[in-house]
Amino acid sequence: MVAHLVLNTALYATAHATMNPSCSLDLTRLSAAYEAREITPAMVVHDVLTRIDASRDTSRAWIHVMPRDALLARAAELERRRAQGERLPLYGVPFAVKDNIDVLGAPTTAACPAFSHIATENAHVVQRLEQAGALCMGKTNMDQFATGLVGTRTPYGACANPFDPHYISGGSSSGSAVAVALGHVSFALGTDTAGSGRVPAGFCNVVGLKPTRGAISTRGVLPACRSLDCVSIFALTVQDAWTVYEAAKGHDADDPYSRRDALRCPGATPRIRCGVPPAAQREFFGDGAAQCAFDRALTVLSSIGCDLVEVDYTPFSAAARLLYEGPWIAERLAAIEPFVASSADAMHPVVRDIIQGAHKFSAVECFEAQHRLHELKRQSENQLSGIDMLALPTAGTLYRIDQVDADPIKLNTNLGYYTNFVNLLDLAAISVPAAFREDALPFGITLVGPAFDDASLARWASRFHRAAGIQLGATGFPLPDTVDMPVGVPGKAITLAVVGAHLSGMPLNHQLTARGARLLEACATAPQYRLYALPDTTPPKPALARVPNGSGAGIEVELWSVPAETFGSFVAEVPPPLAIGTLTLADGREVKGFVCEDYALDGASDITHFGGWRHYVSARHAEAAHIQPEANP
Repeated sequence: MVAHLVLNTALYATAHATMNPSCSLDLTRLSAAYEAREITPAMVVHDVLTRIDASRDTSRAWIHVMPRDALLARAAELERRRAQGERLPLYGVPFAVKDNIDVLGAPTTAACPAFSHIATENAHVVQRLEQAGALCMGKTNMDQFATGLVGTRTPYGACANPFDPHYISGGSSSGSAVAVALGHVSFALGTDTAGSGRVPAGFCNVVGLKPTRGAISTRGVLPACRSLDCVSIFALTVQDAWTVYEAAKGHDADDPYSRRDALRCPGATPRIRCGVPPAAQREFFGDGAAQCAFDRALTVLSSIGCDLVEVDYTPFSAAARLLYEGPWIAERLAAIEPFVASSADAMHPVVRDIIQGAHKFSAVECFEAQHRLHELKRQSENQLSGIDMLALPTAGTLYRIDQVDADPIKLNTNLGYYTNFVNLLDLAAISVPAAFREDALPFGITLVGPAFDDASLARWASRFHRAAGIQLGATGFPLPDTVDMPVGVPGKAITLAVVGAHLSGMPLNHQLTARGARLLEACATAPQYRLYALPDTTPPKPALARVPNGSGAGIEVELWSVPAETFGSFVAEVPPPLAIGTLTLADGREVKGFVCEDYALDGASDITHFGGWRHYVSARHAEAAHIQPEANP
């Protein structure tokens, strides 16, 4: 494994060269430093570990930090990949992972030491981010089993709010938000079921992107409520969060809750209709500073082109109450029932009492709650029909740690007033820093819209963040001097199916990555094709040929999104007898893909029974490994 490589003297010397410890890790500045060759990934590793060590005991953000040698080996690997021409959109970007998401070789505790186990593979989202060049620095603290919005329900110590340690950081993704706010990492992964990817963002003055359910795979994530869970992204800017989202999202055929990307691209609308609750339905729980901060945020929204429209908040607040007051709590028990049955005493008492409360609900009550939810969903759709998005406080107030300890259930419920409904109603959301309150604590707002409106929400969140002029987390750095994010106006791209030497990890894959292509998904053709191994090609290549119905099979392929401006140069490199034609996939979609002229099939070996090129290559390697000892005793 890479983590166990013996590092040479030169690598250690590089690692101990340091970057400026005051450098911002936002992607704009970090990428510029890489391009100018002012820093290397090894230097970033050294600096980030120093930052973590300096405040680890006081922030309590981290549960597990990856070994230095493993990180330096990973940094060296990234430098090699880049030197070979591979395009890595997250090259050398350090990130953190909430400790209910698997990272290969690291413990997953979900903030419960008795539950700890070593992950044998990366979660799907972690794998995608590492393929894009990101550096996982370790695992972050959280409310145990992702049950809570407070960040205090953990045996590793409550995470301290970066602006006042007496206040909560928010949860359950507490450590991830704190690590980003303190500048330990450029971004962090959290999860969001009831608001865990938004509330900590609001309390820590960072961006919290909660995408449409299923847009990012949750395979490898310990569920809270599996049907509702989302992987969320914490970052210093909206643009950073969106860049990470672009690398993280993608259909996962092995995740039953994964959804195909149906992202809607917003037009260049100068003004939109933005829904807000009427004053009588705004809840700040007696916190006048939060109320004033929200009023200021509404003024900023108006100044950037949002026409504020009052909407009835009743169906949204009613749906929010269903999440913890209704039978969805049983889904939390379903995720860890064997552990609860055998080791309940090892759980945080508040978390244990909440999850064991699932036993009081009957199957009848589950169905009744589902019916009620659909009623509320229809009512909420009526409210959303006349607007483009909702603007809400991310949370109506911010509590001290001692207040939460004294009344953990009620105060946690208060924090979900503006968040709990979002996943139940299948909406997208993004929390963005809005203001500093009169008491110098941060305040965030959340923009909420229909599923797959993520791009529009991000565009307006970016515009709002820039107009509000809020610093990056607790780093003291201002927003980078860039134009508004061009979210939702992507250049045209062509979906290309590759079947052989251009597959990820294969010899010619660099011809795609060097042109800015990105992997979308692995899938299969319709059962109308046969696969052949062409003779005398370097590197070895297959040929895909369409055959009459009934005589073919589904062949494994990868779909890549290739920028239109580079597609022509890619096609020009395709040698005969191969060509680019139109393929039919197993689900009926038609995409561009590799085909072969018929004349070249004479003398080619039919390898259809392998199901795909990877399996064929693996079989050949295994055969060679078996024969080699006999040839060279």
